Amino acid sequence: MLGRLFDLQKFCLHDGPGIRTTVFFKGCDNRCPWCHNPESLSGRPQIKYLPANCIGDGACVAACPRGAHSLAQGAHRYDPTLCTACGACAEVCYAGAMVRVGYEASPQDILQAALRDVPFYQTSGGGVTFSGGEPLLQSDFLAQCLRLCRQAGLHTAVETALNVPPEALEPILPLADLFLCDLKHSDDDVLRRVCGIDGARVRANLSRLSASGVPFWVRTPVAEGFNACADTIAALARQAALPGLVLYELLPLHTYAQVKYETLHMPADSRFTPPAAQTMEQLAAAAGRWLPRVVYDGKEFGGSSK
Repeated sequence: MLGRLFDLQKFCLHDGPGIRTTVFFKGCDNRCPWCHNPESLSGRPQIKYLPANCIGDGACVAACPRGAHSLAQGAHRYDPTLCTACGACAEVCYAGAMVRVGYEASPQDILQAALRDVPFYQTSGGGVTFSGGEPLLQSDFLAQCLRLCRQAGLHTAVETALNVPPEALEPILPLADLFLCDLKHSDDDVLRRVCGIDGARVRANLSRLSASGVPFWVRTPVAEGFNACADTIAALARQAALPGLVLYELLPLHTYAQVKYETLHMPADSRFTPPAAQTMEQLAAAAGRWLPRVVYDGKEFGGSSK
């Protein structure tokens, strides 16, 4: 069995405990306007164009079967509307101006990549994190990866928005050591309208996860104009207050992914902006009144449940 990925990153420090190898699955059923990995949204391969790398040698023009590339007065032109992401241009572009995003890999490929980092896992308490995109959309493939990692004694984590049918989650529950779950908004209408997420399904899946006994983190991306409100964050903290919760983390929106949208010729949504540091401190304190461990920017807040 093969899975659809778009990246595999080593020495990751923010995708679970310790030093981790993070495997990024391609394909997502959410449409959050601030998505930091826009290359994950489509399950199909894409072409990323980095014009600063182009040397204008014309190799892509000759290789492309669709005429998506041309040279005019020595300048390269790329028409993404003609592109089928076959990757022919990327294969001949040794300068790295054309990059095919998305590839297939086997569970054995992932295991072999992870095993090279075992010394880092052993010294830091790390392991392998399956992220995305939404890895539960490829549940069968994910299950095979988790089984191999468990057989090899590797700690595993699954990062998910839980916006999936229960039959996608259930087979994974006995196989993962940790879940990293997103809760984005407490108002189901806002969540559906802005992100295309079914809040009731997310909460039901979170309850299933809690009942399974597998430990989990809950994380909330915070965006001004969306959920940067103490009442909203407090409501999410109360939803997260279930058996098995290890910590609740607040993640402020950033704009580092802007260049990704540009190179993929995807429109970026600028309706929501990063919250101020003072706002984040206030939100963390609001969540900390309901939960024993709230994390933001390396600092911890927490108190007793009310």
